[in-house]
Amino acid sequence: AILKSLEETGKLTDELKAKVLAAETMTVLEDIYLPYRPKRRTRATIAREKGLEPLAHRLFSQEADVDPLAEAAAFVDKEKGVETVEDALAGSRDIIAEWVTEDQNARVKMRELYTSKGTLKTKVLTSKEEEGIKYKDYFDWQEPLAAAPSHRILAMRRGEKEGFLILRAAPPEEDALVLLESLFLKGDSPASQQVKLALHDSYKRLLSLSMETEMRVATKERADAEAIRVFAENLRQLLLSPPLGQKNVLAIDPGFRTGCKVVCVDRQGKLLHHDVIYPHFSDKNVSEAGNTIMALCKKYQIEAIAIGNGTAGRETEAFVKLLGLPAAIQIVMVNESGASIYSASDVAREEFPDQDVTVRGSVSIGRRLMDPLAELVKIDPKSIGVGQYQHDVDQAALKRSLDDVVMICVNNVGVEVNTASKQLLTYVSGLGPQLAGSIVEYRNQHGPFPSRDKLKEVPKLGPKTFEQAAGFLRIRDGRDPLDASAVHPESYHLVDAMARDLNCTVPDLMKSEELRKKIDLTKYVTGKVGLPTLKDIMAELAKPGRDPREKFESFSFTEGVEKIEDVVPGMKLPGVVTNITAFGAFIDIGVHQDGLAHLSQLSDRFIKDANEAVKVNQQVMATVLEVDVKRKRISLSLKKDPQSAQRPKQERSQQQVSQGTKPQVKPQQKPQQKPHADMNDLKAAFMKNRT
Repeated sequence: AILKSLEETGKLTDELKAKVLAAETMTVLEDIYLPYRPKRRTRATIAREKGLEPLAHRLFSQEADVDPLAEAAAFVDKEKGVETVEDALAGSRDIIAEWVTEDQNARVKMRELYTSKGTLKTKVLTSKEEEGIKYKDYFDWQEPLAAAPSHRILAMRRGEKEGFLILRAAPPEEDALVLLESLFLKGDSPASQQVKLALHDSYKRLLSLSMETEMRVATKERADAEAIRVFAENLRQLLLSPPLGQKNVLAIDPGFRTGCKVVCVDRQGKLLHHDVIYPHFSDKNVSEAGNTIMALCKKYQIEAIAIGNGTAGRETEAFVKLLGLPAAIQIVMVNESGASIYSASDVAREEFPDQDVTVRGSVSIGRRLMDPLAELVKIDPKSIGVGQYQHDVDQAALKRSLDDVVMICVNNVGVEVNTASKQLLTYVSGLGPQLAGSIVEYRNQHGPFPSRDKLKEVPKLGPKTFEQAAGFLRIRDGRDPLDASAVHPESYHLVDAMARDLNCTVPDLMKSEELRKKIDLTKYVTGKVGLPTLKDIMAELAKPGRDPREKFESFSFTEGVEKIEDVVPGMKLPGVVTNITAFGAFIDIGVHQDGLAHLSQLSDRFIKDANEAVKVNQQVMATVLEVDVKRKRISLSLKKDPQSAQRPKQERSQQQVSQGTKPQVKPQQKPQQKPHADMNDLKAAFMKNRT
């Protein structure tokens, strides 16, 4: 398109064409094209219309014998609007300023300056101090641009967007002016003085704005990439949370005034019963609620009770634990983030058209305990609550990343094709919404699939799709025991050959380690099947259909610590990691307000990334460092011997910005410098090929 535009305007030369074709990044290409790009009517354009470009060339030559006043006098023309010598000089300087702004080398050098010495500065808008108090740490803030972490960049941008902050990104102005003078000034002649004025004007009026825009785009891209990475990793960890497995579950969505919504689901997650109890009202209600729970547990042979961790969650947990239920029944608090989103979704309406949102939400809580992955795929990942500034980042890039994570997790775990929902099947490699729907429809019409091979009868599921998807689809108790494993159908003949050579059956081979040890894998290597593939097959035969997720472990919060007022510094409390950010980890300790363990308090060793120490849904033992009941802030430590030293103030404010609470501390003006690698990251983003 650029070559075509240059050709149409008659500006394309062989030299220019070679430069365009040799450009390695979009940034370089844009710099080359900038002087030839169609422009709006600028001050330089107007000056050219007045015939002042020859004067600009004379001045820009900076020859010693050039007398600016004498040269300019020849261009005074009242009819053209050049009424004085100064008018002529001013117009010529406007032209020079534009030349400088469009000079490719100058732009490259200026970018390097912005990258190495650029500073982020924020100021509060006049009269916005009280209204924007949650951004107090950024009311008078500055830090090196290359060292600014993603969460602070996004926090500043949000404050600017909401109308509380002024955000600027630039190096010291003196450094920028010195740079331009070193590139363009040739001495100290009268003409050079005119050029110097033009250089200063070029930077202040044109180049600084252009560079700041580019720099802001680059830092935003860098911050987005980091925030998306954090979100994606949190989502991955959450999706791969240990499943309780197929159990008869009684699920409770707690509530005070509106009561607790109770549902019973069978081992396949099918709704068996729903009810409402009121255990937090009168003694009579408590007794009735207890009798209801006891009766339901007996009637439906309940093996576990899932209680949502929202409002009244801890109180409901305490009530259930006092009922004296059989010890075999596990009582588990379940993170209910996103359950309300699911309950009002088209997916939930399709599953339960005759039930209201409260029943749907309770079912989701119960199923989430049984198999988090299978249930969470029904919810938009952005609604799950493990992101960092998720609404401020590039939404298209975020969606792509999260969709990729869901697909990887689903295929890593595998899908039981005879019980999987359409939403879960959608993420299987090679399928998608349409084919997933066709599989469910075929299953509903013809009953469970007896074998993987039967999938070929599903309309529009062709050989190529079958090849892509079959290895991730499981069929338990099917005709072929290999259908329950991750062994792909195209490798079944190899396993059959191994069994024949050992004079045994495939089930015998899967059960007996002694038989498997007798196999000489090199005997089965072919041009299409190598030794690594054969080793993978053997590993799968040893543990067919193994679930890569960790084993489920029951968890309980500390009894008697149910609200923030119960929390005291020095307490050691069990908790569950709910969210990981660039500055630490949020931990649910059962008081309806997550505490924050700063990065420096996550491990006894130095770590740069919270994921080095913890993961989402991990059970931890936390020590309370500080409690602010008024602002609902809890500082925690996971160190064996926690220090009383508080985390950096600017990071502490980050919790306030993300949670919308008022800060307690004053801004820290000189944050620690990050490693020089951050500057390289910024430069990479800055010079990235944007398409």
